[in-house]
Amino acid sequence: MDVTVIYQIAGIGIIIAILNIFLSQAGRGEQAQMLSLAGVIIVLVWLIRMIAAFFNDVESVFRLWQ
Repeated sequence: MDVTVIYQIAGIGIIIAILNIFLSQAGRGEQAQMLSLAGVIIVLVWLIRMIAAFFNDVESVFRLWQ
């Protein structure tokens, strides 16, 4: 796993947090909540793709042994 993935996830978290603060102070709490939910979904999609790639790599390693 590369360190840049951690930085990307942290960067999205920081951007979402800042935008969430701005939206909450502007009286748009519902939109701030939707923004937070969208951020979580984006990160989860990234993680699911990385886990799928990991399992594909593991499967290819065990195919070599057969």
